[in-house]
Amino acid sequence: MKEVYRSLCRTEADIPLFSRDWWLDTACGEDKWDVLIAGEKGNILAAMPLYIPHPKIVSMPPYTQTMGVWFAGEAGDAKYTTILGKRQAVCKTFTEALKQYPSFLQNFHYKITDWLPFYWEGYKQTTRYTYLLRHIREEDELWRNMRPNIRRNISKARDKFQVEVKQDIPVDDFLRAYALSFGRQRRQPPHINTLKRLIAKCRERGQGRLWGGYDKEGRLHAAAFLVWQESSAYYLAGGGDPAFRESGAHSLVLWEGIKDVSRYTSLFDFEGSMIAGVERFFREFGAIQTPFFTISRNERSLVYSVRMKLGI
Repeated sequence: MKEVYRSLCRTEADIPLFSRDWWLDTACGEDKWDVLIAGEKGNILAAMPLYIPHPKIVSMPPYTQTMGVWFAGEAGDAKYTTILGKRQAVCKTFTEALKQYPSFLQNFHYKITDWLPFYWEGYKQTTRYTYLLRHIREEDELWRNMRPNIRRNISKARDKFQVEVKQDIPVDDFLRAYALSFGRQRRQPPHINTLKRLIAKCRERGQGRLWGGYDKEGRLHAAAFLVWQESSAYYLAGGGDPAFRESGAHSLVLWEGIKDVSRYTSLFDFEGSMIAGVERFFREFGAIQTPFFTISRNERSLVYSVRMKLGI
């Protein structure tokens, strides 16, 4: 099935970035993911990639916001009730196949609004939120829709602190800034080797870039890793030096990054957060709160939970 799915990824541009085969190879490991495929009369109707870190467990790979079911496009004159019924039938076949995995957890893409087939099979749902900036090629409109404090931070970083945003900064610079943000919270950055692989792969494919804001003394204030495909760009990871937290550089770095990725897409996904301060920061850029579903069945084992925390 994986080879069928790889072929599908080569022909279907609307498969989300985090569900594409090359992303799964990098974030999961080539032998740690599989895919369910539903077809009819030789046509693929839907696909559902799965991260299987340990036998009988389906979960989310590191640095991967959403997965879930991808559905093939329908004819323009197809009736809503027909489409919904067909998709629910497809999901029924997937829930049957998923019975071999006692533990399941996936974040579904925000375009998936119907999880009833999973509910009917005993799955649970938790609503989470991401934040989307649409029409990012409309720079003047983006600027107007920001909260005044974000605009002030951008101007302060540029004018008062003389921060210059550079593209394609060294990976070690980015990782130091990333680690410093976790250090302030007395936490270790998770899954660093996976992050390094994703940086390398996205750069190789021309679908990711590291940005950093440096002052005149060459000190890095803040950094961000953005990735993209035609349908959307994403803020995958970022951080900054707590010593320069008041410089506003984080806002400036994201602003310059968003303007740059508008060459490739018209949509920017901050990836959201359930942490109040982070949520507020994303919202103040003018981004629109957008719900998505975490679908789960059964609790993960204690051993798996410990492994995830340790990044092993």
